[in-house]
Amino acid sequence: MRKTSQDEQILRATKEIVVKFIETGRVSPTGFPEAFKAIYWAVDQTVKQSATPETSDENAGETP
Repeated sequence: MRKTSQDEQILRATKEIVVKFIETGRVSPTGFPEAFKAIYWAVDQTVKQSATPETSDENAGETP
């Protein structure tokens, strides 16, 4: 269930960002599909990277 909630939040955040970009003229409505995909991917990757701890950083100081 958490993944679905996280995916919904990513979708909402992406929509809000794209709408703001359209309102400010940084994205035209005709450029919406490309902009939405790029922003969605960036938000998705950022959220998922921050949710997954780096195992190499956690074990960096340990000796086997």
